[in-house]
Amino acid sequence: MKADKLKNVGSRVAAGKRKYPGTGFIDCAGYRNCILLENAETRVVLGHHCGGRVLEYSFKGRNAVVLDPKQDGWVYSAGKPEIDPYGGRFDLGPEMTIPKHPLLWLGEWQPEIIGPRQARLTSRPDSNTGVQLMREFKLDRKTSRLLCRQTIKNISRETKKYCHWSRTLAPGGGICLIPLTRPSRFPKSYVMYGPGPVINYQPADPNIRIRDGFLEITGPPANPKLGLDSSAGWFAYLLPGDLMFVKKFPVYPERVYNEIAAITISIYYLRNKLCELEPIGPQEILKPGECAAFQEEWRLLEYPFPAGPADLRQITELKNSDQWSVKDKKN
Repeated sequence: MKADKLKNVGSRVAAGKRKYPGTGFIDCAGYRNCILLENAETRVVLGHHCGGRVLEYSFKGRNAVVLDPKQDGWVYSAGKPEIDPYGGRFDLGPEMTIPKHPLLWLGEWQPEIIGPRQARLTSRPDSNTGVQLMREFKLDRKTSRLLCRQTIKNISRETKKYCHWSRTLAPGGGICLIPLTRPSRFPKSYVMYGPGPVINYQPADPNIRIRDGFLEITGPPANPKLGLDSSAGWFAYLLPGDLMFVKKFPVYPERVYNEIAAITISIYYLRNKLCELEPIGPQEILKPGECAAFQEEWRLLEYPFPAGPADLRQITELKNSDQWSVKDKKN
């Protein structure tokens, strides 16, 4: 995607005094009164109308999540043909065995502004899965650092086993860089899904290589979905608009990961249209009334899109800078 397409999608901030600094309401992607979190350089727009999504995560006017204008204003109702919504989505897994849950994935959520540059989206109770979800977002006072925390609550009378599944759609045409850790259960440190109901543990693809301890995906693979068991707890996606999207998240090597290939990360390239960035959490065994939370840390940085191999040491140094402390800063 060209740089000129990495742009803000929101408009018309609601008038009136703001209850907390860096918060407000905004119309975005055909939806009224979305929540706005912002500082001098970063803007986050949260949509509660269709699945509790991030509609905009932008740095200096460049949006790092991709939307489909054909979906603008779409809302769910039972029996209505469903869509696969674009944007910064979150979900539950395991992917292949979880009951269908359109109320969580597509339904309306309850929005709240809860503090300076902080908001919460809460789903309706879902009888199909037996859970209710809560998503909390906190934007740093100065930087692009965004904390995204999803909590799963068991509202049923039975023990439930689910996992966190992030499904953020970023603009296509980028380069994904994932630090590898040893040992890996996979001979080539990753698996490729498909074609069909097959997981290939010996993939070979000209757009995927291992270099200096990183899996480097330079373009769309032959089959779009990849899985990794890295325990490094972060990866970076370089956008053609000279922007780097980094996700940081906890990994628990001693715990069970209940996705079908027991992966901690999935990356999905849909041609050059989009790239889905997917940290995956461990299995959570929840008795009735119990909750479990998983927190991702997002960051946007200006980074020139490389004409040749990316500077992996420089990217690692940026990731390891003081601004990546997992401790929350004062508001």
